[in-house]
Amino acid sequence: MKHVIIGGVAGGATAAARIRRADENAEIVLIDKGKYISYANCGLPYYIGGVIKSRDKLFVQTPEAFSRRFNIDVRTQNEALAIDTARHEVSIRRADGTTYTETYDRLLLSPGADPVRPPLEGIDTEGIFTLRNVDDTDRIHQYLTTHRVNHAVVVGGGFIGLEMAENLHHAGAAVSIVEMADQVMAPVDFSIASHVHRHLMDKGVGLLLGKGVEKFAQEEGRIKVFLNTGETLTADLVLLSIGVRPSTSLAKEAGIELGARGIKVNKYLQTSSPDVYAVGDAIEYEHPIAGGPWLNYLAGPANRQARIAADNMVFGNREEYEGAIGTSIAKVFDITVGATGLAAKHLKRMGVPYLTSVTTSSSHAGYYPGAFNITLKLTFAPDTGRIYGAQCVGVEGVDKRIDEIAMLIKQGGTVRDLVKTEQAYAPPFASAKDPVAIAGYVACNTLDKVMPIITWRELAAADTSAVRLVDVRTPEEYALGTIDGAVNIPLDDLRGRLGELGKEDDIVVFCAVGLRGYLAQQILLGRGYKQVRNLSGGYKTYALATQKVESVAEQPCTCDTNRPESCGNMVQLDACGLQCPGPIMRLKQTMDGMAAGQMVEVKATDPGFARDAESWCRSTGNRFVSKESANGYHTVVIQKQEACSAPETPAQGARRDKTLIMFSDNLDRALATFVLANGAAATGGKVTIFFTFWGLNVIKKRNKPSVAKDFFSRMFAWMLPSDSTKLHLSKLSMFGMGDLLMRHIMRKKNISQLEELMQQAMDNGVELIACQMTMDMMGISREELIDGVTVGGVATYMDRADNAGVNLFI
Repeated sequence: MKHVIIGGVAGGATAAARIRRADENAEIVLIDKGKYISYANCGLPYYIGGVIKSRDKLFVQTPEAFSRRFNIDVRTQNEALAIDTARHEVSIRRADGTTYTETYDRLLLSPGADPVRPPLEGIDTEGIFTLRNVDDTDRIHQYLTTHRVNHAVVVGGGFIGLEMAENLHHAGAAVSIVEMADQVMAPVDFSIASHVHRHLMDKGVGLLLGKGVEKFAQEEGRIKVFLNTGETLTADLVLLSIGVRPSTSLAKEAGIELGARGIKVNKYLQTSSPDVYAVGDAIEYEHPIAGGPWLNYLAGPANRQARIAADNMVFGNREEYEGAIGTSIAKVFDITVGATGLAAKHLKRMGVPYLTSVTTSSSHAGYYPGAFNITLKLTFAPDTGRIYGAQCVGVEGVDKRIDEIAMLIKQGGTVRDLVKTEQAYAPPFASAKDPVAIAGYVACNTLDKVMPIITWRELAAADTSAVRLVDVRTPEEYALGTIDGAVNIPLDDLRGRLGELGKEDDIVVFCAVGLRGYLAQQILLGRGYKQVRNLSGGYKTYALATQKVESVAEQPCTCDTNRPESCGNMVQLDACGLQCPGPIMRLKQTMDGMAAGQMVEVKATDPGFARDAESWCRSTGNRFVSKESANGYHTVVIQKQEACSAPETPAQGARRDKTLIMFSDNLDRALATFVLANGAAATGGKVTIFFTFWGLNVIKKRNKPSVAKDFFSRMFAWMLPSDSTKLHLSKLSMFGMGDLLMRHIMRKKNISQLEELMQQAMDNGVELIACQMTMDMMGISREELIDGVTVGGVATYMDRADNAGVNLFI
């Protein structure tokens, strides 16, 4: 049996090797019009950027080595010109221009796809490139070596475009991306792409979205890029990454049936000509989820297709191809974006009903160093819960989550199967509740209508004057940014402030990522509120999706850090692993001990920290010097300014002090009190907490000295909590089980315990005053209270309240 294969790389070379393993006696001829038949196509951008140092590492096999190992007649620089399916012949042209005819028993087409190069004016100007093969790579690499490239323009924000933007940036060029659509990375939804937009802007990459190129021109040795908006860019190099088209001309001229866009194949990867098969980027087959014609430009499916086609060519049609669902992944600087199946926008375009869920979880246990957030979006059927697709973005762990879900999709799995999936767990690798499981739980709640949601897009289009927006985050988070018109009712205060919300109101609750919003929603629904929706993905998703996309490209920094050389004695602060407002609190505490003019460098893993730090500087008057991100870590430099330089609005006036009265000894209310106090202290002004009646139990020492007490004092001591560790929740205490559970959850989520918050408050200068009258009445002596507490009366409190702009009773 004689097999002729047209085209190498992923499809053709894999099929040739598989045929040889299946039939040692077969005659196999592999022809390719290029010089190379087996190379790492996906590694080309990283060689250009210098990440892959040696060009030789791009080659999996040389034609000579491949031919010798598999006994295959490899003919490079031989181009197939025509196929005669009736005579089973292929016309071929050699490199010297001579032609010949080769016969076949079975023929495999693996022609790939060609990069789109539109007929624009000036497109042949020197310095304008496409990237598809090794020859393209060599041309770009040579150009970078022989030309000074200060600014590069990448036309197209697909996977290759983004990878090239990163690698040109690494090579020292300021990079701008021009994309006709309103987002980069077409396979994912806008909300997931918005993470990429933010990260690219943080890296100094210019983004021009919703804009196209009209023409090019060469001016004074540089390339002028004219956009359809009237804007122009000047570049030293332009990379066209507009997309690719299946290479179908050879098949078309041979009379082989084409589909809507590619070579049409059946379930055996057989074309309309029985002895001709086809694989790779050029073929079109039915989508396994949605049906209809489908193209898939990915190496993994091409390799699988090649193996199946090879077996069917040797043994007859015995193995069917199940189809590919488009599982893909890309590295964009420090983050990874993965997708599988169908995104919401594609389902909407096809008219397929669907539901979505958005969750944010840690890539591994939060208490183990190096935990980063992973955002995972699911699309699924509203009746059966069948998973249609998934998209994931994060610093680490994206690949394995997408691969897990891809397997379930291909098996027809539902969102309920996600919670049944078992993952290997140890703190450095995962959490006991893996992001995939959490996504499954949330999707099930949405499917079962336990958690009515509203998406960021629905909220952005809604008349917010007719909706009660309730931000259930902490006051510190609220102060750093919220949705216009939202009122801040922290989750732990919600039950005590239900009177502020009408039971007939259309209420939208939200937190940072959705969890606290869900808890608030259940409280309200359980209390008889009629319409309560939780913002899917929380404020972080909304803020990213509605952010302003900037378009300024910055020259990459060539030094080790963006810190100014004149920064002098820099204070180093590690805030990694802390949740908001933890990094801001740590920053404020550090700066309190610094002199005016001194700088602090803060390192955090929270991707929103740099923006929060900028907001904090604006509210406190400190100078935000610089920011940078690398490998998922975000570093900012801030210079302390004189206290008097903090800006104040006329409405704020001079009354920046805050006072709180702590009347309760409930654990949740004590936590809320000290969170508020710490947040208020971080933004400036004096903060005072006045403890009276049961509130005194919060500030009792754990190890108290022996103090003489009368009968009534001993009775109070016996009936009341002995110290803060004995406090109970106001609701769901469950004889102490709820209290322990709350503390356990706080530890797991890296949230400071009450005792730590109390110490932070005192370290931040918060004044704690114990009511003298109540102490006398309850028989509590000064020695029984924690160190640092001031004993005073009502007059002392009123003196502080007179100078305060905020007075709270808890």
